[in-house]
Amino acid sequence: MLTVREFSVPSVILTGSGASQQVGEQCKKRGLCKGLIVTDETIRSSGIVPQIEQALSRSGIAYSIYDGVATEPVIEFVEAGLEMYREAGCDFVLAVGGGSPIDTAKAIAVMTTNEGSISDYKGIGKIAEKGAPLVAVPTTAGTGSEATVYTIITDAATDVKMLIGSPFVMPDMAIVDPLLTISSPPGVTAATGIDALVHAIEAYVSVKAQPMSDIFALSAIELISGNLRQAWANGEDLDAREKTMLGALQAGIAFSNSSVALVHGMSRPIGAYFHLAHGVSNAVLLVVVMEFSLTGNARRYADIAGTLGESTDGLTDLRAAELAVEAVRRLVCDVNIPPLRELIEDEEEFYRLAPQMAEDAIDSGSPANNPRQATKEQIIELYKLAYSA
Repeated sequence: MLTVREFSVPSVILTGSGASQQVGEQCKKRGLCKGLIVTDETIRSSGIVPQIEQALSRSGIAYSIYDGVATEPVIEFVEAGLEMYREAGCDFVLAVGGGSPIDTAKAIAVMTTNEGSISDYKGIGKIAEKGAPLVAVPTTAGTGSEATVYTIITDAATDVKMLIGSPFVMPDMAIVDPLLTISSPPGVTAATGIDALVHAIEAYVSVKAQPMSDIFALSAIELISGNLRQAWANGEDLDAREKTMLGALQAGIAFSNSSVALVHGMSRPIGAYFHLAHGVSNAVLLVVVMEFSLTGNARRYADIAGTLGESTDGLTDLRAAELAVEAVRRLVCDVNIPPLRELIEDEEEFYRLAPQMAEDAIDSGSPANNPRQATKEQIIELYKLAYSA
């Protein structure tokens, strides 16, 4: 019997160089009048936000700006943005930035119509009402958050990253413009690019993978692996930037519909306790988790190897799968992702927190989607392997 699967994407997706200049026109078409631009000070001062402001003004769309997203998103950012949304009389939310502004904007949008605190909606499927219309304009090629049903908000009081998932979190419109990534420095390009690759790989090997998500996941792996080196080495290479960003979008669509797995489950606690950027913490875990997971579904990892450009003819699935690990290891190295031990110098503290991080990882639910299931003890060992790599 055919299994019924649900597949969700934003109602409108605009891609291509200069797409962000249509934001005002697109909002006007939908009868929107005043937006709350959610961003951070760096993006606002980079010149990107003024471009968005001009595009809105050309179409007669009013706006207010909340640029208080100073770190990865926390409850306080959501509350401050929501207060500004209401006081300014806005009728839609416009996210401009990387994953942090987009995740914050998602939470603000749903809280415009739902009571209580965003923390009340931790988990999957707990949001009762659709929020304000949400437009997402990413400025990095990595998170894919412009096309997912998830947001991650940190409770700073407990250092817990809350995964919140609902169809109501999905942006109504995603505007993906590679011109907005030109100023992204090499380190950010590398971390966000590997983050997107993790999304695509985990979407493909997830036990919740489905035929539609497979198409997007494999395409994303091909685009990212084939263009990230060039985008990292030469930020002005618009073709590489565009293909990497399209891959990140496709990876977001893929994992939004099939879910992420063990890498993400282990990554979130590292970000919460040691304040590493999400893309970096994913990147430093990817190889060791892939090595652990191969035997869970060698055929799928063999498919990934072929998509990465490895020659797998005549090889067993397991040997081909091992080539996928080596190809990813080379890519991570080529774009200069630092090892975990250089990013977190306090080895004793990392090892002390490893058991708690393992518990937090399991509690997130993501490891349950991994092709090979991991116990708490195995996750602790994977943390140690990643630290010593």
